[in-house]
Amino acid sequence: MALWDGNRITLLQSGEQYFPALVAAIDQALSEVHLESYIYANDATGQAVGQALIRAAARGVQVRLLLDGYGARLFPRALADALSGAGVAVLFFRPEPTTWRFRRYRLRRMHRKLAVIDARVAFVGGINIIDDLNVSGGYARRYDYAVRVEGPLLQDIYSAVRRVWWLVSWSRIGRRPPYSPPLPALADPVGSQRAEFLQRDNLKRRREIEEAYLAAIASARSAILIANAYFLPGRRFRQALVDAAARGVSVELVLQGRTDHPLFQLATRALYRYFLECGVKIYEYHVSELHAKAAVVDDRWATVGSSNIDPFSLLLAREANVAVYDPAFVEQLRTSLKQAMAAGAHPIERQAWSQVSWYQRFASWAVYGLVRLLMGVLGLAARE
Repeated sequence: MALWDGNRITLLQSGEQYFPALVAAIDQALSEVHLESYIYANDATGQAVGQALIRAAARGVQVRLLLDGYGARLFPRALADALSGAGVAVLFFRPEPTTWRFRRYRLRRMHRKLAVIDARVAFVGGINIIDDLNVSGGYARRYDYAVRVEGPLLQDIYSAVRRVWWLVSWSRIGRRPPYSPPLPALADPVGSQRAEFLQRDNLKRRREIEEAYLAAIASARSAILIANAYFLPGRRFRQALVDAAARGVSVELVLQGRTDHPLFQLATRALYRYFLECGVKIYEYHVSELHAKAAVVDDRWATVGSSNIDPFSLLLAREANVAVYDPAFVEQLRTSLKQAMAAGAHPIERQAWSQVSWYQRFASWAVYGLVRLLMGVLGLAARE
């Protein structure tokens, strides 16, 4: 991890702010576009981003689109052909030969959502290339975040996207794209914010994101606020939150109330009673699907990115977050989260939750144990 001063980090809330900024940056590209996404849907948003990529390729820009082979398994062949035909290089990270045959490496996914344009501006967050209107929720937008990055931090982000692109391209024997030298990153100071780029991979950075969270939590003195879509922390993470609450720190968790994975939510709820009895406050966001992976600690640390706090993100997938050490940014993110909580989050009351029936608690713990066991077994198998 490297801390860089002199950055300008712009917070983008949900697709309403993110996609116009992303398309505008692609439309201004002169030399190179890198775009990574776990999911790429063939909807209005996917078409808009795709057309921006095609326009860039038509200007002679080198455009590289990297999608996860499982998350984007429904990516239509017609769209892939249209992009490739226009000059966009499209690759898949560990493509799945079939959805019916299990492979032990299936959970080793590329879950990052990154973009780098001309090595001068980058985007990091949790937002897939997908229309963020949650139709089943009455047209309320999925709640998520990304950041626009300018400044010295670009060096680390650009290096990361190029590295994974070339790892994937070199695995395609006989179909390797021609090598192109890296652009000089526009890394001059442009602001006053200190930040670092956090990664999780399967080599030297297996626990970088988790350790950054744990360090921030351990040093907290007044307030911790975590908004996370899929929250199933391990023992160390749970203990860190409980220890912070015991020190008098206000610890608040904002989790999914409306979910696309009911079994995962059931497993998460197994932890509610323990946290509530230890002084940790829990809120469930119900207005739409909470997809955020964001946190603020005191007035000095904040993070936005793709990493959930669960075994998939912390132990198996490739993830990317930005951590920002800047009071103004921290306050902006905290204010945004608090507004979302006031508008659509319900507090989970300790007394009411303690009265949940024994069979509901048993079901939650059974699913929790099953999820942790499966993730552990599959994670160990994937390390072979």
